[in-house]
Amino acid sequence: MKHSVWIVLLLVMGLNSQAQRRFSMERVRLGFKLDPVISVLKPQDAGANRTSSRLGLSYGLMVDFLLNDEGNYAFATGLQISMGGSTLKYDAGKGLERFNANPAEYTMKLQHIEIPATIKLKTTAYNGIGFWGQFGTYLGFPIRGRADVISLDQRYEKENVLGSLTPINAGMLLGAGIEYPLGERLAAVVGLTFQNGFVDVTRNSKWDDGKVNMNSFALRLGMYF
Repeated sequence: MKHSVWIVLLLVMGLNSQAQRRFSMERVRLGFKLDPVISVLKPQDAGANRTSSRLGLSYGLMVDFLLNDEGNYAFATGLQISMGGSTLKYDAGKGLERFNANPAEYTMKLQHIEIPATIKLKTTAYNGIGFWGQFGTYLGFPIRGRADVISLDQRYEKENVLGSLTPINAGMLLGAGIEYPLGERLAAVVGLTFQNGFVDVTRNSKWDDGKVNMNSFALRLGMYF
């Protein structure tokens, strides 16, 4: 009798463990994205001006933790590498000390590791197509910073400016688009996202340029598996 009870308990525990694993897998969606991005560094104070934007890429992992069985609500996060920057023109006395004796132009090439944290809403699929929108924030950590600098008739290539960047970037993230199922779990995603940076990207103690925040627009091209 005791052996039978133990066998039943072990079976129940095994079935419960399998059910929990199945539930957790059903509530998590993993995907990969490769987004063309247009980024803009926006000086807020006098003495620095933007002269052009920069085309780059954002690529990485998408993770959706579904908050209901239908998948209409999710906490959407992930891990991505984003390439951005812009071209800035500084008046004399502004910018990095090495170049600020004269007006100078900096073509900034930046890379950040970013972690989004958003709430994602998705409609029930209609004719195979679902519409989604998301709102939240993100954190970014610079991993590479280079600048091509032109000062008078001198040109300096690939100057390392990583140590002159703020170590944490953050801002608001908005996105919307469509999702098209290609199989039981496979789905293609297309949309647009906008990131509005709140943090001064260039350390003011190094650049003496007031606040310079970075905004970006991206074409979301992704796949959930």
